[in-house]
Amino acid sequence: MACKNIPPENPAPPPVATCRNARDLVTVGEFARVRRTVLGNNPGMTPEMAERITAEGIAFVATAAAYPTTSISPSPVVDEGWHALILHTRLYAKLCASLGGFVHHYPQQPEDGGFDADIIERTLDTMRATGFEPDLELWRGPAEQDIDVTAITWHTPMPGGCGPINPGNCATHGGGGDGE
Repeated sequence: MACKNIPPENPAPPPVATCRNARDLVTVGEFARVRRTVLGNNPGMTPEMAERITAEGIAFVATAAAYPTTSISPSPVVDEGWHALILHTRLYAKLCASLGGFVHHYPQQPEDGGFDADIIERTLDTMRATGFEPDLELWRGPAEQDIDVTAITWHTPMPGGCGPINPGNCATHGGGGDGE
């Protein structure tokens, strides 16, 4: 897969020219532990699918750390990898520190109509700008998705930076939308 370097809205760092592999951000043992968590949370999932979900969750976190002011959101499948990563608290804290900042996750209850194709497309473009080529099968909309995971929420960042990455930092929650 070739990386497409499409700058997202409000880019922080400039787009990178080479493809990155999310697996390189953690050790082989750390990756295996997170993958086992994905497998354990999803009976019947193949080890190969758990591996893809784990890698995409790590890539999503790296993207969120690189572009903290860009409104991005994971698919439920990718969210499963992020959740598994968060459960390994020391690893997650170490990874976030190596990426330049802690990426907080704010849970959201499932809601009808939570899928927003524009936010997912922005997320994919931002991942590409960070150097990752998204695994598109893991980002399909609800009508096309056939991968069953325990995470079932389409996160929906609101205008001004609210959402699973930066809630409370918008006019709705009393923030200024400027990261402070």
